[in-house]
Amino acid sequence: MNELYNGGSRMSANIVCKLVNLFQEQQAEITPVEKLSDRENELWQFLAKELLYKEKADKLSISTSTVGQDIHKIYEKLHVRNRTEAINNAFGEN
Repeated sequence: MNELYNGGSRMSANIVCKLVNLFQEQQAEITPVEKLSDRENELWQFLAKELLYKEKADKLSISTSTVGQDIHKIYEKLHVRNRTEAINNAFGEN
């Protein structure tokens, strides 16, 4: 009871472990591509086609610097460093 009075949790350690495991399982079910916005998904598809930044920019009517920024965001969301890792990650080939 002192633990609860001092701001602690009323949940047992067993319940907390079950909740953490459930959360981790739900996160694992999300595919990498589902983490991306519609624009990022579109850019990711262009990454797979190996288009140049200029070609991607022209197709999306955006600047090449915006393409670069968006691709950097894709890499961050997928926790990768380059195009090959991004494509492999999205296809579950890690």
